[in-house]
Amino acid sequence: MPMLEVQNLNVRYGQLEAVRGVSFNVEQGEIVALVGSNGAGKSSTLKALIGLEPVAGGRILFEGRDIARLGSAARVSAGLSLSPEGRRLFGRMTVLDNLMAGAHTVGSRANVRARLDEIYALFPRVQERRAQLAGSLSGGEQQMVAIGRAMMAQPRLLMLDEPSLGIAPKIVAEIAGAIQRINRESGIAIVLVEQNARLALRLAHQAHAFEHGQVVRSGKGEDLLADPFVQKAYLGV
Repeated sequence: MPMLEVQNLNVRYGQLEAVRGVSFNVEQGEIVALVGSNGAGKSSTLKALIGLEPVAGGRILFEGRDIARLGSAARVSAGLSLSPEGRRLFGRMTVLDNLMAGAHTVGSRANVRARLDEIYALFPRVQERRAQLAGSLSGGEQQMVAIGRAMMAQPRLLMLDEPSLGIAPKIVAEIAGAIQRINRESGIAIVLVEQNARLALRLAHQAHAFEHGQVVRSGKGEDLLADPFVQKAYLGV
């Protein structure tokens, strides 16, 4: 059984169909990339998966359970977590307080401490800045905190929405390495939404290319990197 099964997902904003008949699976321990241009339906798909947008049609099965009608908090408790586009940190709160905002499902202090230690090992800069206001950090540092906050919920499926957006290339490489470490060392499955298609496809085990709210290509990340349609549409080749 796949960890996540998305079956004929539809998302609407009024009369606008943002996502139309999207289907894909995520297996345990996989990185799955969703690539495509702005407005192609990638972020709307993630929002529907975490419960921030209502599902107009289709099913979302997580570990065999249909979660399409659950609220966001229940989905987080079930094992999903989202690091949103634009990071959405609380700028006037400290880095540590932002991390703790993601820990409401964790339980014991020992578990919270273990999660913090894991995040600090992954992002030493976050530990160094833990007493600073989140709004004072660079864009790359804020992205590290946003991923850390999502990790505090102990997800089995982590969703990352545009983690490279507006970040210096050196920091993008650092965050890409962290994504691989999270997946490899913790066994957490990851759904990665990225406009940087080349980066996403290099990281992904499986990938799906979106256009106009629909999946138009699917396959292994390495295969889509070599696909002439994907190269022309998304890689500038």
